[in-house]
Amino acid sequence: MALFLGLGLVASVMLALGWLLMKSRAQYLVPARGRGFLTALRGWLRDRVWLAGLGLQFLGYALYLLALAGAPVSMLAVVMQGGIGIFVLFSVIYLHEQASLAEWTGIAGVVAAMALLAASLDEAAAATGLEARRLVIASILGVGFAVAPYLGSRLRRQGIAAAFASGIFFGLASLYAKAAMDALTDGAALLPNAIAVLHTPWPYLAAAANIAGLVLLQNSFHWSRGIVAMPLSSALSNVVPIAGGMLAFNEHLPDALMPAAARILSFALTIASAALLALGRD
Repeated sequence: MALFLGLGLVASVMLALGWLLMKSRAQYLVPARGRGFLTALRGWLRDRVWLAGLGLQFLGYALYLLALAGAPVSMLAVVMQGGIGIFVLFSVIYLHEQASLAEWTGIAGVVAAMALLAASLDEAAAATGLEARRLVIASILGVGFAVAPYLGSRLRRQGIAAAFASGIFFGLASLYAKAAMDALTDGAALLPNAIAVLHTPWPYLAAAANIAGLVLLQNSFHWSRGIVAMPLSSALSNVVPIAGGMLAFNEHLPDALMPAAARILSFALTIASAALLALGRD
């Protein structure tokens, strides 16, 4: 158990350092949008520092998958939150970023919300299977929530809208990945299942949503401070799969009172913390 939790800790550090490298290049790279979208992406991929950050992201995620093989999701979720703290600390030290009191409160609220969410996972009722129509509804709602902050010009200018949307898309990607993995491990032999999965939209939607989340977060880094953008995106990317799982996979709140209360409180704290991060600039 200690070995796998250690892998999770290393994974969280690698992910944080990867985002830190990518953030450090944000002022030198053109944001990907409009007609210059592909040109901007090519510029990102030609930047060695940014590419090194992307490589750390892939390695960190691979270690996280290995850690999942031997450690409970709930315990890993707590360990992985250390990555947010590391990112914030290094952003202050090396990127010289600062935050207002309200924003520091929001960052602390995000970490507390994720800890409460992790504490409730072991007691969660098992899912009873994918409801494809409900996942479509969850996707429509998610895209709607992702677009909503763009209606505020201040949120667009400060990069908050992009950070918010990136977390939504990362969360949707987790839902699509879960749908694909459920189909892959659905009783039959692995190879026929793998072929069948390729005939579903889930792996392609998961890839598209992850790419969208990455691009949006990098765009957010161009206009916003990392100590605000990263916690906001991370919080939503953790909450969306839990909320979406209740809708699309028939997952339920825990039966025990305390874990159920912790789950609900984590949702409320995430929303309040996201509001502080979005609106708390001096």
